[in-house]
Amino acid sequence: MSATPFVSQVDSPNPVKSELLPPLLGASVTELTAWVQQQGQPGYRGKQLHDWIYNKGVRSLADISVFPKNWRLEVADIPIGRSSLHYRSVAPDGTVKYLLKLADGEIVETVGIPSDKRLTVCVSTQVGCPMACDFCATGKGGYKRNLTRAEIVDQVLTVQEDFQERVSNVVFMGMGEPLLNTENVLLAIKSINQDVGIGARFITLSTVGIRDRILQVAAHELQITLAVSLHAPNQGLREQLIPSAKFYPIEDLLAECREYVEITGRRVSFEYVLLAGVNDLPEHALQLSKRLRGFQSHVNLIPYNPIQEVDYKRPTRERIEAFVNVLQEQNTAVSVRYSRGLEADAACGQLRTTKR
Repeated sequence: MSATPFVSQVDSPNPVKSELLPPLLGASVTELTAWVQQQGQPGYRGKQLHDWIYNKGVRSLADISVFPKNWRLEVADIPIGRSSLHYRSVAPDGTVKYLLKLADGEIVETVGIPSDKRLTVCVSTQVGCPMACDFCATGKGGYKRNLTRAEIVDQVLTVQEDFQERVSNVVFMGMGEPLLNTENVLLAIKSINQDVGIGARFITLSTVGIRDRILQVAAHELQITLAVSLHAPNQGLREQLIPSAKFYPIEDLLAECREYVEITGRRVSFEYVLLAGVNDLPEHALQLSKRLRGFQSHVNLIPYNPIQEVDYKRPTRERIEAFVNVLQEQNTAVSVRYSRGLEADAACGQLRTTKR
């Protein structure tokens, strides 16, 4: 797999220094080599450190047996950047929900989703979420802060270690709006790709849409999948479901998505949560297909996953099939995704930092 060049600041096309170390997790072998040399150690220890962090899952520098004992004692308190497990629950379908405690005591959720051929991790990018989408549990809990690149990469390693299986896919669809934390997210994607070893085409970045940020991502010409949470075919309904939409009209968002396709050559996936009687009527499907006409895109329909805070309902299977049929008649590429982990409150739209 060829690595895609990255920069650590999204508004500059020129490589610049990334965040200072430590924590060490998320750093490349080059960065780790520079760091060990700053500590007075030979450069080859950077490669050793990289191997112990990403392949052996070490949580303390004191446990790296190939390092000199005296140096291990000196650097024992320097953080690698791993979280601790606060809570773990398993749904009947095998999906595992993790609540991870970060160094400052904040809690973040991640989800491991196994299947016959893959192991997917749904990672969070913020503690909470400021977007306040009306049908989403995460937004009901408010927002506290962005996650660092180490805290994002840690989620992938945590799931990999727990399942004792290589992670094959990563989706940035957990707590938070990734493009409000663009720099750390891009740094984390770089590390997940190049250090953890997950192919860029198996990484999906999801966003509600933040003005100009999609084009900032496009400038990197990544091979990742961009998923835009649309959830409505018109501006009025979208503002009802996504309060932040009033600052970013749907016409402007779709224009930026079209430019993204032109720059990257990659299609855009549009996420659409189906809410019974709200956005699931045949006329909504027709409006949506007209919006996306001539677009290199794909619509991913997600039947609503219930939360306690609101009274939305999941559409019937017949209503879902009718919506799909309209899109297909209009030659709009579409699929239906039934979320995993529903019983453990680990499904799409249910993520929160409580033990439910």
